[in-house]
Amino acid sequence: MAKNNESAPVKPLRKDELPKAKLTLSNLKRSFRLLGYLGKHKWKFALGMVFLVLSAGVGLLFPLKSGKMFGYIGEEVKDTALIRSELIEIGLILGVILVAQALFSFGRVYLFAQVTENILKALRKDTFKQIIQMPMSFFSKNQVAELSSRIATDINVISDAFTVNIAELIRQSIVGIGGLTMIIIKTDWVIAKWFIFIIPPLTIVAILFSRRIRKFSKGYQDKIAESNVVVGEAFTGITNVKTFTNENYEINKYDKVTDEVREFGLKYGILRGTFFSFVMVFVFGSIFFILWQMLFALKVDKTISGEDFGTFMMLSLFVAGSLGGLPEQIASLQRALGATDRVFELVDGNIENIELLKQSLPSPESKGEIEFKNISFNYPSRPDFTVLKNVNFKVDAGQTVALVGSSGSGKTTIASLILRFYDPSGGVLSIDGVDTKSLSLTELRKKIALVPQDVILFAGSIKDNIAYGKPNATEAEIEEAARKANAYQFIESFPEKFNTLVGERGIQLSGGQRQRIAIARAVLKNPSILVLDEATSSLDSESEHLVQEALDKLMVGRTSIVIAHRLATIRNADKIVVLQHGSIAEMGTHQELMLNEEGFYHKLSRMQFDVV
Repeated sequence: MAKNNESAPVKPLRKDELPKAKLTLSNLKRSFRLLGYLGKHKWKFALGMVFLVLSAGVGLLFPLKSGKMFGYIGEEVKDTALIRSELIEIGLILGVILVAQALFSFGRVYLFAQVTENILKALRKDTFKQIIQMPMSFFSKNQVAELSSRIATDINVISDAFTVNIAELIRQSIVGIGGLTMIIIKTDWVIAKWFIFIIPPLTIVAILFSRRIRKFSKGYQDKIAESNVVVGEAFTGITNVKTFTNENYEINKYDKVTDEVREFGLKYGILRGTFFSFVMVFVFGSIFFILWQMLFALKVDKTISGEDFGTFMMLSLFVAGSLGGLPEQIASLQRALGATDRVFELVDGNIENIELLKQSLPSPESKGEIEFKNISFNYPSRPDFTVLKNVNFKVDAGQTVALVGSSGSGKTTIASLILRFYDPSGGVLSIDGVDTKSLSLTELRKKIALVPQDVILFAGSIKDNIAYGKPNATEAEIEEAARKANAYQFIESFPEKFNTLVGERGIQLSGGQRQRIAIARAVLKNPSILVLDEATSSLDSESEHLVQEALDKLMVGRTSIVIAHRLATIRNADKIVVLQHGSIAEMGTHQELMLNEEGFYHKLSRMQFDVV
């Protein structure tokens, strides 16, 4: 079958490594498609937005009211009792503001959490449902780690956008713009002008500087990762290193990459030092300068009051905090837009025409007759390379046909075409006289069972894995299938018997045990066509005997396509098809093919059995 490239999986990206999308109108419009997943929860989203605006608006009242308290510093005119009464009143007002803001914030977070979780549930289901119905050509081009990342990391980024980033962006924008407006309206222009002309430009410069540092930091980490790869490869392949006496070669290779790390680190250090110097001189200097101007206006020119001083101080703190947080929220929103695009690329992909509702129905009646008529094939990922060329052969109902040939001759491709993992590039493949292209994929695959060379079991119990061939099977049917597959005895030897957990990919079982579980699964499916893809090639002699005995039972009365390298297992096949370079070189029974001493099958037999 077409194999996923699992030997070199793509490392899933961290959230901060995800590519960002530009904040364009078209990108924002595409992201609005997520709102279609709101369904009956639209009113919660709308109410959450109301709470968000109220929370930010009420929050702006806090610096205005708290700033009034600075007016009492040095106040000697008013009576002490009056000051105490006014301070208590201000304290109560601030307390009410904080409680109101807390309630609005809780309402916003609670409602957005409900909305987000409902959106994500539907989005995760749609994405997984779409991916699992993709054709095999899709899985041959996309790696498992990358697809898992789409479902995990990308959707989590979208989750953060709905629960945190959008809300924070709106809140900080309201506080920032509203605060700046109040600074201009509520405070004297003598001090407001310095904040407006100094702080926003400094904030922009600081943001650009910090972005540059983050980019450099990522590059620095990448260089360190490169050096770790060298270490990992050397230690993993230590046998080769020592066999070829290449210790010095590996040392020099590591020395070279660590030189690059050092150079990058020095540049990174210079950049960070420059940024810290900038912060100390310009940012702290500007804060001191504005404070100096305010104190000068308060105590020397007496152009502002203590209340003006306090109001400005509190508003400026709120505005500065909001302006400083906006870039990170915008960056997170851009990542969310990019993640949304990548998820919808999958959701909108072309899927196989699978009838999900029919999958629980029993397998349709089938004779199991298969015919290849002038079949040619090219894999979509390699259109210039012809895998099969004008292949013609017929498998009568109940026959066992073996496919033999060197690696790359097209044996596994033929099995893939029977299962319609791919469609032929040319010719007609028919089952029971009907072109497979006109058959329902669900009904076609219900007729066929596959026992591959490398059996992968699902993490769960033995019972669950056998029942995968028929999810609604009874315990009696599962046990009978295990008996027919020569698996019942070893299953019963386990303390948990059929409830024994097999571990990830079936790691807790031996190769022979996994094969017999796969055979039991096929027995339970009760197919009319059986495809055996080198099912015994990687087993020891004892396991091979048990598995072959189980296969022989399974093949009785079924059309069987057997792919084998060990010719001893296919001597009794009704027909042997010998493939070379994608074409049929010979065809016949074992006895017939052995008569042709110049034939490829005869040569293979001589190599394996030393036939004279």
